[in-house]
Amino acid sequence: MAGASESYHEPLERLSERTMNMHRALVSLQEELEAVDWYQQRAEGSPDQALSEVLLHNMREEVEHASMILEWLRRNSSDFDAQLREYLFTEGPIAEEEAEATGGEGSPQSTIGPLKGE
Repeated sequence: MAGASESYHEPLERLSERTMNMHRALVSLQEELEAVDWYQQRAEGSPDQALSEVLLHNMREEVEHASMILEWLRRNSSDFDAQLREYLFTEGPIAEEEAEATGGEGSPQSTIGPLKGE
């Protein structure tokens, strides 16, 4: 995942400082989420309870880091701000939140139809 995101896809001289900072944040978020996944798997797979506890502690720190980056993205991107405000901390089914936000357009059922066997 991170391999393709480590480098810029356009010449640096054509990119604004804002775009480069967004890139830094997005790559960092990917790395933090990847670390969460690795620590979770290692903790669950380890037969040593003490090691699992340390790994879960590390995982929670990576969740903290990812959350801080998400907040930076929210503060620095009106697109992230709008979407995070729409979907975070809601209680109902996520797809229903999306359907309400778009008036039914773009919901999973409206774009791909019902699942087989329904």
